[in-house]
Amino acid sequence: MIWFQTNGQFVWPWFKKNPIIISVLGGTIISYIFIKATSLIANYYGGAIWPGRFIGFSLGILSFSTLTYFLMGEEINTKTAICLTLATCIILIQIFWK
Repeated sequence: MIWFQTNGQFVWPWFKKNPIIISVLGGTIISYIFIKATSLIANYYGGAIWPGRFIGFSLGILSFSTLTYFLMGEEINTKTAICLTLATCIILIQIFWK
């Protein structure tokens, strides 16, 4: 959702013309989802919030690169591919290393 809120202006003219509407509607929904997700992840990890931060960061990198590739046509070069691999490793470490 954040990708569409911030980068939709480069894909759809309506988003570029209406940043206030996009920020108020999108920001409210996104903030609520972040609050609930942080609570769920902290509960799952016994109150620790670091795992959620790492997972959220890494998922953000993966979703950003995927959406940017498909919707904006930006290629994934070697440097980006290595970063995507590292982001995947971070997620796997947080999920499987107890």
